[in-house]
Amino acid sequence: MGSDSATANRFRFDPYTPAFDADPFPAYQRLRDDFPAFWSEEAGMWVLSRYDDVLAALQDWRTYSSAQGNLVDELPGRAGATLGSSDPPRHDRMRALIQKAMLKSALEHVVEPLREAARCHIAKLTGRESFDFVAEYSAPITLDLIFALFDLPGDQRETIREKAVLMTQIDSELRGKGPSQLAAYAWMADFAAGLVAERKRNPGADLLSNFITAEIDGESLLDREVQLTVTTLIIAGIESLSGFLSMLGYNLATLPDVRRALVADPALIPDGIEESLRLNTSAQRFRRCLNRDVDLHGQPMKAGDFVMLCYGSANRDHRKFADPDCYDLARKPKNHLGFGGGVHACLGSALARLACRVAMEEWLTALPEFRLTGERLLWIPSSNFRSPKILMVRAL
Repeated sequence: MGSDSATANRFRFDPYTPAFDADPFPAYQRLRDDFPAFWSEEAGMWVLSRYDDVLAALQDWRTYSSAQGNLVDELPGRAGATLGSSDPPRHDRMRALIQKAMLKSALEHVVEPLREAARCHIAKLTGRESFDFVAEYSAPITLDLIFALFDLPGDQRETIREKAVLMTQIDSELRGKGPSQLAAYAWMADFAAGLVAERKRNPGADLLSNFITAEIDGESLLDREVQLTVTTLIIAGIESLSGFLSMLGYNLATLPDVRRALVADPALIPDGIEESLRLNTSAQRFRRCLNRDVDLHGQPMKAGDFVMLCYGSANRDHRKFADPDCYDLARKPKNHLGFGGGVHACLGSALARLACRVAMEEWLTALPEFRLTGERLLWIPSSNFRSPKILMVRAL
């Protein structure tokens, strides 16, 4: 474990506790300062925490492979079969086809329906003193977006959200995916398979139909690739995007000066989104598998070892960002890792930014002054993501 192995043995990095879910940043700082390449017995993998190391790993897919799965606690059957869990050349073929399908669903077409949905959800809060930002705004508005994009059946709305939320979580006692998470994934896989079969019989103008019909040089996505892509995007849209918006809501509820600056000049909202992605990205940690031996910071990492890439830590590395724990609206960070990087940079980042901007424009217009109620924050139990499970806010 290097020259300071005795000290390292006294330091534990355990991403499976509620305390870590609530505040991982002290552990991240200790990693960056003292153990930049750290073997975590609790996670069973190496942990990289500095910006330059995480970015280098993201850019070197030949060494840091995604083909063994990119989730810290992987779901069965995903490894090597999804955009995020495959390497080139298979990854490049899938990405080109998925990107072609997504381009057919022009982003500007979602703006007005999304704005209307935002106003509808906000109207339900009128006259109330406090409300749950997650359950009553960030979750339903992102659910509206995904249902519109894929033309999903409305009678499955709550079930789909319940399963998507479960799939991103872990069982803290079992320290990984438990029976409820695996059952939710199995349900979603069956649901996606049924959707694909139905849409092949009756194609429409939705994103799922675009996935099925997308073709480049005679190649198209396989049925299983479509099913897993749909499953991944439903999870990303319902839970990851909701978490992304919830974290921005959390930041603005706790930083009144920033909030008032955005209210005074809504043109600053995109800058606020980028700084929120840097400071408090909901996508905190993903994994890779080493294809070769690597010696990093004096630590011999072996081929076949798993490596955790801590985006949330890299985004607060003082070697890259001045005053990294400070939310600075003037920072305009362009190289944060809130959406990953390299060949696996999030393909839906433009849509996520657009959805978050529209949702926050409407929220700040209707509710310019709000703060946390002071009730205890509850965070989702997840080895990949970080966002509030419940975010009680009070209109002022």
